[in-house]
Amino acid sequence: MNRMICKTAVFLMVGCISNLAFLDICYGGAWVAKRGEIYNKFGVSYFSANEGFDEQGRKDDFEYSGEYEDINLNYYAEYGFTGKCTLITSLYYKYLKYEDDNLEAETYGIGDIDLGIKMNLFEGNEGVVSIQGLIKVPEAYDEDHTVALGNGQYDGELRLLYGRSLRPAMPGYCNFEIGYRIRDEEPADELRYLIEFGVDFPRDLYGRIKLDGIMGMDNESKKEAGTGNPSATKSYDLGKLDMTLGYKINSNWFVEIGYTPLLYGENTAFGATYSFAFIFMN
Repeated sequence: MNRMICKTAVFLMVGCISNLAFLDICYGGAWVAKRGEIYNKFGVSYFSANEGFDEQGRKDDFEYSGEYEDINLNYYAEYGFTGKCTLITSLYYKYLKYEDDNLEAETYGIGDIDLGIKMNLFEGNEGVVSIQGLIKVPEAYDEDHTVALGNGQYDGELRLLYGRSLRPAMPGYCNFEIGYRIRDEEPADELRYLIEFGVDFPRDLYGRIKLDGIMGMDNESKKEAGTGNPSATKSYDLGKLDMTLGYKINSNWFVEIGYTPLLYGENTAFGATYSFAFIFMN
C-alpha cells in the first residue's frame, strides 16, 4: 500500500533533469527558466563498449568477444511557463548495435521520452532550491527487439535540487541533486545523485563537470527477461564523469562538445560517451 501511494505521488509530478550552461545567468540545475524563455538543444552522441561491470563491480570482457554501440540524435527543450515553473521534454532517436561471435543485431528508432516540470521553492543569497518530477514514456518502440531501445516500462521520479552561484569569488556555480526513481513493473527502483560545478572562461568559453550517479535499489523481479542491451539491465549501479566545454557564438547560439567516461558500476556496460550539440535560446 505504501508503495502504491508513493507511485501515485510520483506519477502526478512530471519532469526531467538537464544541466545547461551558466553563462553569466544560471540555467538548468536548480534554476528555472524565465517566463516565456525557450531553450533548445540538438545533439548527437556516440557510446561504445566491449566490456562491462559485473555484479561485484569488476570489469570484464563481454561474452563471445561482444561489442556494443549506441549512436543517437537527441533533442531537449525547456520552456519557462511562469517565473517559478519550467516545462521540460526530451527525446532520442537511437541506433543500437550488438555483435559477437554468435550474433549480430541492430535496432533503430525513437527511445524513451521524458516529460517534466521543475518548480522553484526558494531563491536567495543562500542559493536556489527546486523540486523536479519526471515521467519516462516508453510508447515509441517495441521492447521485444533483440537489442531493445529501453526497458519498455514507465518511470516516475522526484528530485530535490540545490544550486548556488560562486560569484564574486569566481565566475561559476555549483549544483547538487538527489532523487528517487520508481521503475514500473520488473526493473529495480533507483536512487539518483549528481554533483556539478561550472565556470565561465575568457573568450566566450565555458565548462562544466559533474559526477552523475545511479544506485539500484535491488528490488527487481528475478523473473524479468533481459533486453539484449547491456546498458539497460534490470538493476545496476553506475557513476559517470560528464565533462563539457562550450562556446558562446552569440546571445542566442551556443555549441558544446562533451566526453563522459564511466568511472564505476555494477551490472552494466563500461565505456565512454562522446557528444556534440548546438543550442538555441530565445
